[in-house]
Amino acid sequence: MTRSRVIHRNLRGAPPPVAIGGHGVWLTAADGRELLDASGGAAVSCLGHQHPSIVEAIQRQAATLAYAHTGFFSSTPAEQLAETLVGHEPGGLAYAYFVSGGSEAIEAALKMARQYFLEIGQPNRSRFIARRQSYHGNTLGALALGGNAARRLPYAPLLSDAFSHVSPAFAYREQRAAETEAEFTARLAAELEAEFQRLGPDTVAAFVAEPVVGATAGCVPPPPGYFAAVKAVCDRHGALLILDEVMCGMGRTGTLHAWEQEQVSPDIQVVAKGLGGGYQPIGAVLASARVIHAIRDGSGAFQHGHTYLAHPIACAAALAVQQTIRDEGLLARVRTQGALLEAALTERFGNHPHVGDIRGRGLFWAVELVADRTTKRPFDAALKLHAKVKQAAFDLGLGCYPSGGTADGVNGDHVLLAPPYIVSDDEIAMIVDRLGAAIDVTLAGINS
Repeated sequence: MTRSRVIHRNLRGAPPPVAIGGHGVWLTAADGRELLDASGGAAVSCLGHQHPSIVEAIQRQAATLAYAHTGFFSSTPAEQLAETLVGHEPGGLAYAYFVSGGSEAIEAALKMARQYFLEIGQPNRSRFIARRQSYHGNTLGALALGGNAARRLPYAPLLSDAFSHVSPAFAYREQRAAETEAEFTARLAAELEAEFQRLGPDTVAAFVAEPVVGATAGCVPPPPGYFAAVKAVCDRHGALLILDEVMCGMGRTGTLHAWEQEQVSPDIQVVAKGLGGGYQPIGAVLASARVIHAIRDGSGAFQHGHTYLAHPIACAAALAVQQTIRDEGLLARVRTQGALLEAALTERFGNHPHVGDIRGRGLFWAVELVADRTTKRPFDAALKLHAKVKQAAFDLGLGCYPSGGTADGVNGDHVLLAPPYIVSDDEIAMIVDRLGAAIDVTLAGINS
């Protein structure tokens, strides 16, 4: 291919290679190369590629009903998917609203929270608090909510001032040397309380957070008790807790919902990537009965919508993905293979002079690269180390997800790994071996 009319992510140089097939955790390029998909794209392909059960479900639904507008109809796969996700009301979540991806779902969640307070007679609640070094999507509302400095910068004049940010629960970068985990958690909760007070507690609609932070900071789990502490702040002031599990949810961290490991449930939850596993574009807002019943008993309708809400083929694919995760016992497999990945990363990088931190849960792990382990000093951002590691890994047949700005939005580099839940022992060993080689060859090039 000499010319492409596609607006690719990088508009300079040759267009990216064309993927023509996939099987298991592998992707095949048109030139015959095979790539080990160690990040599931962007933590999307939780079941790998071309899983026969999912392909068959899509074909069956396409032959039955491709599309029906939700202004007129529901569909069987949408009803079944909602029942599967919230029929048992996990953590009090009782209703599902299906969209086409994570950013759409975040936008819907923000609107839902705002409308909830209008319905119950609290129109002053129009503020949302999130965290620095978070990522909640790329539409304008989601971008304003998130704390990804680089992605926000070009569009700053367009972003709403309804959003403010507090410190991330990022122990490697934020916990003080003499501070215990409990003291760190207490300080973060006090900062959130102070932000409520600064804004006016009766103006805050919700606090929004990723239970395990994804792409912006690299698989950062919270300290023990953190989410219980922030939920207490929200409850004290009558605000909602919205948890963004677009990347870390639907089994990625070893439980279906990442919040299950925090013993705290949200009022509204957002899921996407692992919901459909990349087989169709789909995301969802899961909401508590309290929120939806207030809307039902008030105006009677959620004032929001998109053309492809609850798309029948997308819902059929997601239903098959969730049934496969359940029927093949893949949550347990995420835990066992995640422990194997953690051990392999620790063995390979635990004493590496330029790996400052190894962190994650389940099959959701990252290594943070630093110029100096003792001081945690990042590499010069101008080096674009993460981009070089990504290319070196690709050249070695490994797809991974490096990002920059890890430390403060500008400086810092990490590599995120999120292999499909079906990854084998040998493939985990191969992932770590190839990543180690990619990091070492990149650092050798920089240091030479």
